[in-house]
Amino acid sequence: MAFDNIRLEKGLYADNAGGLTAALEKLDPSEQYRGTPLSDLDAFQRQLKRFDIHVRGQNADVVAKFFASIDSAVLFPEFVARAVRQGMEDRNILPQLTATITTIQGQDYRGITSAQTEEHKSRRVSETAHIPQTTIRTQDNLTPLYKRGRMLVASYEAVRYQKIDLFAVTLRQIGAQIMQSHLQDAIDVIIHGDGNQNPAVKVPAADITYNVLLDFWSRFSPYEMNTVLCPRDVMLKILQFAEFQNPLTGLNFQNTGKMSNPLGAALLRADSMPAGQLIGIDKNYALEMVRSGDVSVEYDKLIDRQLERAAITSTAGFSKIFPDAAKVLGN
Repeated sequence: MAFDNIRLEKGLYADNAGGLTAALEKLDPSEQYRGTPLSDLDAFQRQLKRFDIHVRGQNADVVAKFFASIDSAVLFPEFVARAVRQGMEDRNILPQLTATITTIQGQDYRGITSAQTEEHKSRRVSETAHIPQTTIRTQDNLTPLYKRGRMLVASYEAVRYQKIDLFAVTLRQIGAQIMQSHLQDAIDVIIHGDGNQNPAVKVPAADITYNVLLDFWSRFSPYEMNTVLCPRDVMLKILQFAEFQNPLTGLNFQNTGKMSNPLGAALLRADSMPAGQLIGIDKNYALEMVRSGDVSVEYDKLIDRQLERAAITSTAGFSKIFPDAAKVLGN
């Protein structure tokens, strides 16, 4: 089949914005494998099969297997990027904060916004009356994008005989750390704004009680507070509310490890938040995540076994769509 004859080289990374997998899919489309034993594999996984590289399980190979030939060495950076992406997605709470994700190629992005007034929220339109307008405009300032990442520092001799799946554990941890940095960026934008004079409305509260939380929830109309983000101290306080001591809530937490809120919102913990504060969000309208490309690895260094200083990075930023869809409660 075609995947057995593809010439692998560094240029496949440089010439395709979607990375090696996108380049391989053009040369070896997965559609042609429908109904075959290889139908569950994508183009990159077929290359692993071609070179008999096992990346997980009891029979996982050692890292040196990638470098058994010049062609198979080209697969190593893509394996690294995939493991990092998996770590970024594990326990990733950003999908519960963002309404949409926009991927761009470059660094410049200008989001859109639409400010709502009371007239926009509800108005009966008679036969000859004016229909209320909703004006959508671009933001005045560009959405700032930040590069977050880690430097992979390890000699080839140190990792060459390590099992690939064990090496992937460290890569997933790198991904988790990168995603925590993106989460901190999202929190900063929610609280302080994205540079377009749109900080979150702050509702002062000397103490967060159930009645205070109810009042906060009531301020979201016409939006819905469906996500609550808070640090450890505030989460512990909420969990101790008498209204939270519902046997079904406790049973759900014991069975799934997921906590529900008495107000029906998802309760998420973010220790990087300021103590004593709580963020309420309508995840369907508040925030846009903007990504510049995908996970980036210094593929040339990894292919040449120069792991001593190989950068793994992800570039992203956040833009507010409807500023009133996120509010801050606390000091």
